[in-house]
Amino acid sequence: MITDTGFPRADAENDFLRARRREAAGRVGSWLRRGADGRRLLSLDEIVSTLGRRGQRRLGLQTIRLDTIVGTLDARRDFDRRFRPATNRLRSRWVDLALAQRRGEALPPIEVYRVGRCHFVEDGHHRVSIARATRQKLIDAYVTEVLTASASGGSPCGVPRPETSRTVG
Repeated sequence: MITDTGFPRADAENDFLRARRREAAGRVGSWLRRGADGRRLLSLDEIVSTLGRRGQRRLGLQTIRLDTIVGTLDARRDFDRRFRPATNRLRSRWVDLALAQRRGEALPPIEVYRVGRCHFVEDGHHRVSIARATRQKLIDAYVTEVLTASASGGSPCGVPRPETSRTVG
């Protein structure tokens, strides 16, 4: 449950601590299931190398769903796959941004690359983490679409595919 005590800095600190506890619990659960590798962020290069890069195009500013953000451009270990902070050294920046958001300050849009229906963060990892921790559904992003050789209609990166109508015939 997200609480608002009326003390924005304390609320931002509590949001961070809550996100860290969830990450730690997820790490323990993953370790118990022996699936620790499934906790790291997906890498854009890993996905694109499988599909074959054909090019890219800028799509501009868009509002995207947070649940479509599944990875990053680099091999980042500061956040788990759900963008929960994986280390306390993120605390200062995370809390400062969360505090700015709670005070109503506009945070700049994040920057992402789109492959299929999935997004990979180039800039804005902390903002994504904060948005998820505060249970937001959408975030503004500058989107660059990566064009691939594989024209797969499915999602290449683990985001559930929307239901499609099936025809019999």
